[in-house]
Amino acid sequence: MRALLALLLWLAAASTPAATVREQEMSECRPGERVTWGDGRDRPAQAAELLFFIDVAGAPAWFSPLQQRQAVQRAAAAWSQCGVPAQVLAGRAPPGAIQLLWSDAASRGNFALANLTQRQLALSPAMFKLLRERNPKHPAEETLQMTISHEMGHFFGLMAHSRRCVDVMSYYDDGKGGRCVLRDERERNAVTEYRALLPTACDIERCRAANKTANQAPQRGGVN
Repeated sequence: MRALLALLLWLAAASTPAATVREQEMSECRPGERVTWGDGRDRPAQAAELLFFIDVAGAPAWFSPLQQRQAVQRAAAAWSQCGVPAQVLAGRAPPGAIQLLWSDAASRGNFALANLTQRQLALSPAMFKLLRERNPKHPAEETLQMTISHEMGHFFGLMAHSRRCVDVMSYYDDGKGGRCVLRDERERNAVTEYRALLPTACDIERCRAANKTANQAPQRGGVN
């Protein structure tokens, strides 16, 4: 009986695909891996609870209202794991809510921009249209999810950008020749977009560390 049980357990383990290096990087944060580009200083979130509201007007036609709301809800739920609750609201936005909107002017030439002063997360219709024109086979819904997750992280207090390629808060390079880091350099070109779609274990650890103290004065400025 024991031999049969051992055989069944072995077969179950053998049939389970081993996690890829990228999947391992997303699910765990090893000592020393919580590194940034040093381009900002993390701080507490703007409020004890964050409220998000999305205005779907002006979005590219291939993103349905439901698809947009679900992307925001997934990002908010994932970031809430760091101890700062978040809600995605329907209807009119109440005072203090963070508005997600489609605006080329407000996104200032980026795919998206978090304006902490105005409490806005602006997405660029033009940039998503350009992505579709240049690479129509690329899963644009993944770029939408990753972009929302990244910009939302700034409202949770993560001001610096991660130097781990896989983190949703990462920058791939610093524009000066420096590149993000991976556990296995051979994996750099394994997938088109190495960055995760939702916050990783290291993203969440940074968020928890930033929000250990009481909320400070509202953050100012725009970050991407």
